[in-house]
Amino acid sequence: MRAAVWVFHLALPLIALWLLLARPGLDARWQHAVGHFWLVLVVAAINVILGIQISVAADRRDDARLFLVSLAFLASAGFLLVHALATPGVLIDHANIGFDLAQPVGLAVAAVFAFVSSLPLGTLRGRGLIRAGLVAVLLVWAAVSLLDLPPLNGPPQARDVSGPLTVAAVIAVALYLVAAVRYYLLHRRAPAAMLMSIVTAFTLLAEAMVAVILAYKWQLTWWEWHVLLAFAFGFVAYSAYVQYRREGSSAGLFDSMTSSQTAGRIRAEYGAALEEFVSALQERAQESRANIAARLGERFDLTDRQVAVLDRAGAALADERALSTRLAALVAVGEEARVGASEEELLRDVVDRLRPAYGDVRIGLVSGGTLEVDGRQYDPAVLAKPLERDGLLVYPLTVKGRVAGVLEVPRLDGPGRELATTLANQLSIALENVRLYRELGTLFRQYMSPDVAAALLADPDQAALGGSLVEVTALFADLRGFTTFSEIVEPAEIVAMLNRYHGAAVPCILDNGGTVVQFVGDALLALFNAPARQPDHAVRAVRAALAMQQSVEHIAASQPTWPRFRIGLNTGPALVGNIGSETLRGFNAMGDAVNVAARLQGLAEPGHIVIGEATLAAAGPLSVEPLGDLTVKGRQQPVRAYVVLAES
Repeated sequence: MRAAVWVFHLALPLIALWLLLARPGLDARWQHAVGHFWLVLVVAAINVILGIQISVAADRRDDARLFLVSLAFLASAGFLLVHALATPGVLIDHANIGFDLAQPVGLAVAAVFAFVSSLPLGTLRGRGLIRAGLVAVLLVWAAVSLLDLPPLNGPPQARDVSGPLTVAAVIAVALYLVAAVRYYLLHRRAPAAMLMSIVTAFTLLAEAMVAVILAYKWQLTWWEWHVLLAFAFGFVAYSAYVQYRREGSSAGLFDSMTSSQTAGRIRAEYGAALEEFVSALQERAQESRANIAARLGERFDLTDRQVAVLDRAGAALADERALSTRLAALVAVGEEARVGASEEELLRDVVDRLRPAYGDVRIGLVSGGTLEVDGRQYDPAVLAKPLERDGLLVYPLTVKGRVAGVLEVPRLDGPGRELATTLANQLSIALENVRLYRELGTLFRQYMSPDVAAALLADPDQAALGGSLVEVTALFADLRGFTTFSEIVEPAEIVAMLNRYHGAAVPCILDNGGTVVQFVGDALLALFNAPARQPDHAVRAVRAALAMQQSVEHIAASQPTWPRFRIGLNTGPALVGNIGSETLRGFNAMGDAVNVAARLQGLAEPGHIVIGEATLAAAGPLSVEPLGDLTVKGRQQPVRAYVVLAES
């Protein structure tokens, strides 16, 4: 609807021109030199002011489009001024062709500048020379016309343009219309009042050129193009005035007309101003926001309203950035609670992450029943909920529902306080996870290798009650002559011996990925390929056995009276799983393969490793000594066995 009203108003001058031309009787003649002089002089002055203002903006923004628009206004204003000065009967006593042609030529030159300004533009060089050239042409034209010199001293015409000049005038009309359409498209992409005023002005200038072509001098149709010029320039001037009143400054009045390159540079400048403003707010909290905004406004030539907007936007952005930083720190706390991290590492990394976002954060932990942070004492028994103290927000850190520490955060308001509450909860979870994992890790690693422990943590279903048939390599080891040794020494020496032997043997098993299933007196059972799967389980078991014997040899060398380990290995299917109840369970393996391993260990000599045929086949090339087919207790079929000498 608004567009229809706009088009209707622009069509009115053409309708009036058509009526006057269609009814010559209405096209009255009014020749008033003084009235013409002052009317055109005032319109020309308005246009000169506009042209100068746009030219200043063009120089300030270093923008080619604004520069060409300013030339369009200055060209039309300059030739209109010459037309006013050449009014017959005012400064000169008679009319000449210079009076007739001044304004049509000015409109044609302005049309060229208007059209070029609407094109996609980059950098325009030599602007000073172009502007100086236009001024020189105007001065020469004015001198020749007012001094009544040839070729502008010819007799006046019935119309301002005729003959070949009509073609040039029609081309000028087309250029104005194309420029108007292109500026309208710019307005559609980025609506702006000043762009729409330029569209209106160029359209009215095109209509004025039509009137110049068709009108006879001093007739109403001739006066119409003078009025159209007044409206065209006056409309732009009024739009600039309204924007000036709204913004409070002339800076930025014509920014909406700039080229895309300049517009991007302006956005970057405003972005830089806003970024600097936010940084200044964060770094110089003691300085008032208004002072910082005013200083940046002066630096970037911003209006009072723009400074006010910058102030509000900067405050909003600073709040948003602080919130984002605190959220990122909150996420980082969760990331720091990684598996395997120590409690000291967790707290150190968390504090480093939190301080840039929350300020001087402090964390204290309960130690020996007391809780202290930088000399501030807290009673864990009464620290049940958050509190404020000495400008700090104090939050309890809990583990299993009990206060285990305290988090101190500089006082925050609004969303910051809510995030601090979430932070305390997240930190409590992280602290509890670290402690639980430490306990769990200690428990697991007393019985199985780190790889097996990690596998069970990743897949807890492997620790469920029940079992499954799995090919395993079972390792049995005991001390030959342990019973006799126990009868002749003190119990304390027995315990010392077992701890020393097992202390050397168990790491050999765990380092090769085995799981120690049980200790029975001097004997132990370890499994490979359970609970975690190991394609090379037979190789691992043999290596663990060789390492055990090597470690035990070092001990036995200094304790010749101590009994020696003998080891049996066998590979085959076994029922592997957790046996027991939901409250107490044990991991074990049952089957012929495990029984055979126990029997082979019973047949081994001290310091020897005896393996079954299946283990030899699965472990690859080994240096062995065949023992032949052995009859073992509880099994009808003989077992082919070998003594392992070394790994090939």
